[in-house]
Amino acid sequence: MAMDLRKIKKLIELVQESDIAELAITEGEESIRITRYSPMPANVQSSQTLPTVRVAPLNTQAKQTAVSPSAEGFVQVSPMVGTFYAAAELDDVPLVKVGQKVSQGEVVCIIEAMRMMNPIQAERDGVVSAIWAKDGDEVAFDQPLFTLI
Repeated sequence: MAMDLRKIKKLIELVQESDIAELAITEGEESIRITRYSPMPANVQSSQTLPTVRVAPLNTQAKQTAVSPSAEGFVQVSPMVGTFYAAAELDDVPLVKVGQKVSQGEVVCIIEAMRMMNPIQAERDGVVSAIWAKDGDEVAFDQPLFTLI
């Protein structure tokens, strides 16, 4: 039996009215994840600052797509919710800098989630033209991290 549409609408309203960034619910074999995020970093958003809410079933393996805050380049997004770290260790130099060439598979940052350090690899070759997260920032699923050109 599918999850009741009225329940889903109520959950969306609760997320919009609260300070939480993400909510995941499982009822039997049905799962739903409601994520509140801004598809672009604050410094490139338009004057409209209303948060968006995206509803996606947990059990689908949708291919990640780039959200482009500019007309140029590929925007690599966060594959998970967690804390963004630019370097592997606290006092280390950042793994990547603006203007640096990266290769597909190269570690470009670390995202800590559930006390686990997850190395995030470049999804393609390119030159880092923008870094959208700062060291220690909380990042959401699908939040832009880097632009590669």
